[in-house]
Amino acid sequence: MSVITTTERGQIALIQIDNPPVNATSIDVRRGLQEAFRAAMSNDAIRAVVLACKGNTFVAGADIKEFGKPPQDPHLSEVINEIELSSKPVVAAIHGTALGGGMELALGCHYRVADSKARLGLPETTLGVIPGAGGIARLMRLAPPELAVDMFATGKLITSSEAVSAGVVDEMVSGEVVEAAIALAARLLLDNLAIRRCRELPVRTSEPSLFSEMRERLKRSHRSQVAPQAVVDLAQATQGEDFDTSIAAARVRFRELVISEQAKGMRNAFFAERVATQPSELPRVDHGVRDAGVVGAGTMGTGIAMCFLNAGIHVDLVEQDEKVLFASVETIRKNYRREVEKGRLTEPTMNARMELLQPTLTYDSLSSCDLVIEAVFEDMQVKKDVLARIESVVRPDAIVATNTSYLNIDEIAMACQAPERIVGMHFFSPAHIMRLLENVRARHSSPQVLGRIQSLGKKLGKVPVMVGVSDGFVGNRMLSKRARECYFMLEEGAMPEQVDRVLYEFGFPMGQFQMNDLAGLDVAWRNRQSRIDRITKRELECNILDELIESKRFGQKSGAGFYRYDEQRNRTTDPEVTQLILRNRDRRGLVRREIDDQEILERCLFAMINEGARILEEGVASRPEEIDTIWINGYGFPKYRGGPMFYADHIGLRIVVERIRHYGSQVGSVFWTPAPLLERLADVDGGFYSR
Repeated sequence: MSVITTTERGQIALIQIDNPPVNATSIDVRRGLQEAFRAAMSNDAIRAVVLACKGNTFVAGADIKEFGKPPQDPHLSEVINEIELSSKPVVAAIHGTALGGGMELALGCHYRVADSKARLGLPETTLGVIPGAGGIARLMRLAPPELAVDMFATGKLITSSEAVSAGVVDEMVSGEVVEAAIALAARLLLDNLAIRRCRELPVRTSEPSLFSEMRERLKRSHRSQVAPQAVVDLAQATQGEDFDTSIAAARVRFRELVISEQAKGMRNAFFAERVATQPSELPRVDHGVRDAGVVGAGTMGTGIAMCFLNAGIHVDLVEQDEKVLFASVETIRKNYRREVEKGRLTEPTMNARMELLQPTLTYDSLSSCDLVIEAVFEDMQVKKDVLARIESVVRPDAIVATNTSYLNIDEIAMACQAPERIVGMHFFSPAHIMRLLENVRARHSSPQVLGRIQSLGKKLGKVPVMVGVSDGFVGNRMLSKRARECYFMLEEGAMPEQVDRVLYEFGFPMGQFQMNDLAGLDVAWRNRQSRIDRITKRELECNILDELIESKRFGQKSGAGFYRYDEQRNRTTDPEVTQLILRNRDRRGLVRREIDDQEILERCLFAMINEGARILEEGVASRPEEIDTIWINGYGFPKYRGGPMFYADHIGLRIVVERIRHYGSQVGSVFWTPAPLLERLADVDGGFYSR
């Protein structure tokens, strides 16, 4: 079946791309387009062309699987160049999304028509590359420079109405876009209007401050990423270059970046998310959740309720304390009001969401719910009691979920009447903002129920990853090993600010101790207490956290934790914590030594990687993609490094095993013994992604 079809509509040739699922510009598409346009140009009966796509979208990007491979002719830029230089007018009919190479293709056409729901963008920097098929040079001639540079650098998408306002799209229609494009082409012929080529337009100039300010902004928002800065350089260079020079410069830079380590990491993150959120072993079913129940109106329950409201799902919010319930509703209202004030939400949308919320002090309203999730105190007996009450009122076909972050869901489920409908849905705080959702399959969870919560996760706008039951599941289990090493290193000679700096410089948004302060040291302490019977003697004796809690240092919310915070929560190193750590060492007879940055980084990362290997071997995660997706979306692992398991492959598993054994001789084999899977892969020079 051909991916390109041509239909003659009188004097107009309708050339359509049919390359599902997103009409990517694969080699077959590029060759097919080139042949189709050459045929149309040589056909005297054809006077104009409309370029459109079949399926749900216009071209939504390049074929990413071709990135990093030897280029195959024709390159997309060559195809676009031929289209733009066509002697007959070409109109693009845009529906769905025109992204990356798709938007570049549309910009190469002489006119553009988009449906009212279309979105356009050049998000190549999110994959560690830049627009390499002429998008920079063309958009800098067509759109306001401020908008163009923002789109290049950040991957920002614009709506069709914004595109019309910016002069990027000529017409927006609410009806059939292909017919509208054909009508425009007919008018062009009737009125004998001139062909308009982006390459022939003058560059829209701007003040140099636009580029310097964007570079400073990117240093904060896209820290350490090369591609966003590179695209700003190229955009600024267009101000003094001719069109062909700009095109050539962008192509050279694209070729350099596409084989870079950052691009490889970001491509892995992209493909890993697709694999991790679509487990092939589960049925693909509709979630069927129109009415959800949330039990517990604390911080987590409030955020979870907002997730459902944001997705247009009715929420019955149950709380036994009237004051807590009232505070939760007010928090939701304030959060939405803040979004309205920032222009991110309309007043009618806010009101519609609030109307979907039904706060209540009883469980009775849960009888109509399709799914109920508990978000109460992290205590096994409390969870069991709450789920028993939920089961007593819900329908037999309702899903019952727990938001526990550590507790054994198999044990919780076995205390329930219908364990096949019990699942975990581990949201991350703040739940209405964080993208990650760890869906947890318990031993008796039915495949149908698991398929439904995966579907629901996507409806909620989350990145849902299915994992198995384990102490901390995947993310927190690995985090606990990193945290263990961070606390051990405080005993041995490091200070919180050094550990946090190393993790920050690696690419995490914050270090271990900053994160603890943000979440609340009391939260970390309660987690420690819940596992106190399962930790080693050394972990038990490592009681710096206990001493901080005894000193009423709870983190940012109390103004003091590992750091001291002012009223704006600005962080400063606190000499009191330094002295507390030194006294703790002296009291326990520990000898301080110098710990360099390399050791800090290796102990943090390799402890996580080793635990990740155990998680894979146990089947808690089925694939390395699941671990990497969890850590990128839930814990701030730098996307351009691809995730911890991909990063381990990049380093080389032999090196990882060697360093783990080194730290075993230094810290103790109880904590540093290579996972069997890691050893087996290292022995054959394998990797997690090639096992």
